[in-house]
Amino acid sequence: MNILYIHQYFRTPHEAGGTRSYWICQELIKNGHKVTMLATSKTVKKNIEKINVDGIDVIYLKVHYSQMMSVFRRLLSFVNFMVKSTLIALKENRVDLVISTSTPLTVGFPALVLKKLKKIPFVFEVRDLWPEVPIQMGGLKNKISIKLALWFEKSIYNNATHIITLSPGMQDGVVARNIPKDKTSMIPNMSKIEEFWEREKSEKVYKELDISKDTFKAVYFGSMGIANGMDYILDAAKLISKEEKIEFIFLGDGSTRSHLENRCKIENIKNVRFLGNFPMAKLSETINLCDVSLVTFLNLPILATNSPNKLFDSLSAGKSIIVNSAGWTKEMVENHKCGYYVDPESPKKLTEIIRYLKNNPELNKELGRNSRKLAETVYDKSILCMEFVNVVHSLDLKRKV
Repeated sequence: MNILYIHQYFRTPHEAGGTRSYWICQELIKNGHKVTMLATSKTVKKNIEKINVDGIDVIYLKVHYSQMMSVFRRLLSFVNFMVKSTLIALKENRVDLVISTSTPLTVGFPALVLKKLKKIPFVFEVRDLWPEVPIQMGGLKNKISIKLALWFEKSIYNNATHIITLSPGMQDGVVARNIPKDKTSMIPNMSKIEEFWEREKSEKVYKELDISKDTFKAVYFGSMGIANGMDYILDAAKLISKEEKIEFIFLGDGSTRSHLENRCKIENIKNVRFLGNFPMAKLSETINLCDVSLVTFLNLPILATNSPNKLFDSLSAGKSIIVNSAGWTKEMVENHKCGYYVDPESPKKLTEIIRYLKNNPELNKELGRNSRKLAETVYDKSILCMEFVNVVHSLDLKRKV
């Protein structure tokens, strides 16, 4: 098949960010399909740039986006990509299937247009339950806008040939829109066991990043957005700040990073290090120096449906994991004995668990081994990418291929 894949934030392993779509594309290509990706990139200089990335024909559109943008400017960016990607998609010849992956929800628009005008079927991948996420977070308040967004969401779901969700909660959210469950599949985010693994700690990275060898390190990596609720971590860091043998490592970027850094300066929180945003190889080396991984979100019901990349990369890296969402991730770390759940309203509980793991190194190592085993046997990309491809192969496509 000729597959048109639409993902506004498509990233490769050489870039910072989530790489799920890259690995799915590789599996599709391995199974004989031709893949064209529609995406944006910070580095493109022309309005449209076409390059081949590891066998994927990528069409990069010049659409600026940053987590630092205001809500209004983000909406403009979403609409900009929606319009440009639709125009490009309509010009693509011999497309047999469209795969469109959110967020934002607007990436479903070009798929919807191709379905209506060219009768091309599409698979829609739900990575967050939009518009419910911005509604619960207060980013979408206007009643007319909410009704329009909900109608658009339902239109995408109804017209999709199949819907893939990244967590049981997301699948439930889709089914709650009166979508038949057998029209949906749940394929969670992926562990990358060949990219993140436990090995000898790098002396080079210790020196390059000026990281102490003598501390117990709790690492948070990935997006630093409002939804991630990272003030909770700073509250815990402040409570534990006089304990010189414990520090917090932040890797990544996002809209709240400057606020978090300013808070550390103002409140004299000295046991927190902001090290920046790294490509996968360096990120993996840095996480390998740390002892426990933190996966946090604001205490909102919709965020408990999340399927965070950092969780699955932490499994691969063989780290014990602390989560604060009372959803399926809580069940995962508790049932598989690879970490702990902490109350999202009690930073003190977080400090207690971190101290406990520091004082029980053999237990911490055992939790890490359980994490790695879970990554290898259940969540590795080699397993889940094939599940994705099997879903594509199982579709009863109306269009002859």
